[in-house]
Amino acid sequence: MSRSRALLAATAAAASVCALALVPTSASATVSGDVVVNEVYGGGGNSGATLTNDFIELHNNGSTAVDLSTWSVQYISAAPGATTTWQVTALTGSIAPGGSYLVQEAAGTAGTQALPTPDATGAINMSGTNGTVALVNSQTALTCKTAADCAADTTVHDLVGYGTAVVHEGTADAPAASNTTSVSRDANSTDTDQNGTDFSAGTPSPVNSGSASASPSASASASASASASASASASPTATAGTVRIHDIQGTTWISPLNGQTVSNVPGIVTGVRASGSTKGFWIQDPNPDSNPATSEGVFVYTGSAPTVAVGDSVLVSAKVSDYYTLASGTTTANTSNLSVTELSAPTVITLSTGNALPAAIVLGPDTVPSTYAPDLGGGNIESTPITPTRSALDYYESIEGMRVEVDDARVVGPSDSYGEQYVTTKPTEKVTYRGGTELTAENATPSGRLEVVADNGTNPEVSVGDTFTGATIGTIDYSTYGGYLIAATSLGTVKSGGIAPVAAKAGSAKDLSIATYNVENLAPQNADSKFAALAQGVVTNLAKPDIIALEEIQDNTGATDDGTVAADQTIAKLTTAIVAAGGPQYSYRSIDPVNDQDGGQPGGNIRVVYLFNADRVSFVDTGAASVNRSTTGTQVYKLHGEPALTLSPGRVDPSSYAWTSSRKPLVGEFSFKGKPVFVIANHFDAKLGDQNADGRYQYPQQTSALQRTAQAQILHDFVQQILAIDKKSDVVVLGDLNDYQFSPSLTQLRTGTGDGTGKSILTDLISTLPVNEQYTYDYEGISEVLDHILVTSGVSKPVYQVVHVNSEFANQTSDHDPQEVQFKP
Repeated sequence: MSRSRALLAATAAAASVCALALVPTSASATVSGDVVVNEVYGGGGNSGATLTNDFIELHNNGSTAVDLSTWSVQYISAAPGATTTWQVTALTGSIAPGGSYLVQEAAGTAGTQALPTPDATGAINMSGTNGTVALVNSQTALTCKTAADCAADTTVHDLVGYGTAVVHEGTADAPAASNTTSVSRDANSTDTDQNGTDFSAGTPSPVNSGSASASPSASASASASASASASASASPTATAGTVRIHDIQGTTWISPLNGQTVSNVPGIVTGVRASGSTKGFWIQDPNPDSNPATSEGVFVYTGSAPTVAVGDSVLVSAKVSDYYTLASGTTTANTSNLSVTELSAPTVITLSTGNALPAAIVLGPDTVPSTYAPDLGGGNIESTPITPTRSALDYYESIEGMRVEVDDARVVGPSDSYGEQYVTTKPTEKVTYRGGTELTAENATPSGRLEVVADNGTNPEVSVGDTFTGATIGTIDYSTYGGYLIAATSLGTVKSGGIAPVAAKAGSAKDLSIATYNVENLAPQNADSKFAALAQGVVTNLAKPDIIALEEIQDNTGATDDGTVAADQTIAKLTTAIVAAGGPQYSYRSIDPVNDQDGGQPGGNIRVVYLFNADRVSFVDTGAASVNRSTTGTQVYKLHGEPALTLSPGRVDPSSYAWTSSRKPLVGEFSFKGKPVFVIANHFDAKLGDQNADGRYQYPQQTSALQRTAQAQILHDFVQQILAIDKKSDVVVLGDLNDYQFSPSLTQLRTGTGDGTGKSILTDLISTLPVNEQYTYDYEGISEVLDHILVTSGVSKPVYQVVHVNSEFANQTSDHDPQEVQFKP
């Protein structure tokens, strides 16, 4: 996988506004406004105990759910010595606002009563009287052993030392516990970072996330809600407050009322999300103001299945919050996503049911501005006023939470496993020859492209070129991965666009055929069906190329990080499947990477590999077998007046900083009908870490481009060395270069200068196709180029084809499309 989404896909997440937000970290010396250690009991199973297990209970004092999937609770003895270490229990899932979370620890031999069903389970045997428990926003064991050091550790979110513990918060420990008593906070879970006053000893009272009494504040909220509902029934004269939705949304990206509590905000329920991690509903004011910059809709986050229905007229009292939808591993501080204004911890009064809904805004070809995002020199768009005519981002922010409609919407990005797909509101905008929408320049995201997700979880499994005929209607939301979307309450009827997988035209027997294919983390543990589909693609769609450069071949144990680097089993399983599909018995050449040094999925040790049909082409093996080719680079030298390699197969400058945590190029010399052909297979650094093109910083920083440009320079210089010996040499540079045909890195590769002023020594074959065919990948509804085949001028009359078999389809074998070149050396 090549884009940032590839890594994130490992974390199942709804592509909708994510009130399940991670919260910025805090040191133990800072009062925790959200999750705290609420109760600690270390006497479980001890003599005289009723409970069989030790436990740690957490409580969320905040108004938003907190993702705990990368967090832990940790324990250290009261007086740690030089060899004492923290014991760690990893957490999973999340903790709801006002909710509790129970961590079960070690059991003793006594006790008669099991804990409530725990939310996480560990095996820490805590002291019943004295010790320290920390809540940590990582799963790495702490190293601090003094109160001062732990207070300075920014991964410590909360901490309680009880009894005579050396490590504690504040001036004193919490009281000592016993086999029959725990230490716990007061009924409001107050945290002042003074363990001595925040905690008291008492009867253990473990509460898990599913308990009705999970939280005093949650119970109070539920009671208030019930009371409000009762009052609505008894008092039909309940009246709206003074604040309206457009006051909450305001003319700024962050609500002018952010953090404040609002009362009896009126609205009509326009959509309900009763499943997933972000349960809630949308309301819209049927009486809008006259300002086009202020939205009339807003999401109400409930955290549980809402009891309202579409068409209800309601009054909502809640806290106004601007949330940043966060993917795994990000926090509010480091995400480049835009914020979403929501109402949280609501109480709801239903005034009436069955009301007409506000009319949906029809998104036609001219509704959304033609500019997707403004150029702010990298500045934060959230610091500027919302200007609906300036850009698509501005426009969608101005109608955030409101009902919209797209008629006869053509699909430009296929359905994924989460039921996410992309359509265009501009049917004639940069159309590809198969119905997608194309990226044709840097920072030129097509402004008509818009994500659609059915709010009931339906996956329509559409492909590029299909159409949702009729009306697709829903509310404007923002994706976990960034970008505005329609949370659709209804989808149009699917009409197939009829695209079929492309089959390459086979070359003549006199031509050499070379292909490149990113096979997406291929490992022996993958289903046999994936190997069969890849094999069928090689045989049928690529017409049995003579040479194939494969990217993302994993080692024999796949993502298991056990030190294995060999990939012979992965390769054998694929070549066997190719034979079974009617293809040739391919031979291969590869160089195993140094363990965990080439990036990609942790433990997978992805690398590039050559397959070749030895009946058609031979591989020129050079260099001593004893050389460590993983770390020793091949060199170009003159042999009998012709260029040759000291190592074939070899790697190009593998020790350079440019290849840090990235795949090293694999170069090999082949011989076809007695003529040498140099092939350099690549998988450049991915776009991980770049700012979101759909986010707040515009234009976004592409920090990964620096490494790709350095990689491109090394390859350019290597090709130049071959051409310096024979300017007519046949050199093919190919693979997943993770960048566009117009990018600085591809310019650097072709010319040796990022501005293109140097002489081009390579032709990027994707640029020889008609503009509407220049793509190899579909990323979030944008047809773009990541995979390339470049050739030197010695390659005469190349026939080049992109073979679309994956990226445009709902059911994919890989996320990349292969491509092929045929020529006569």
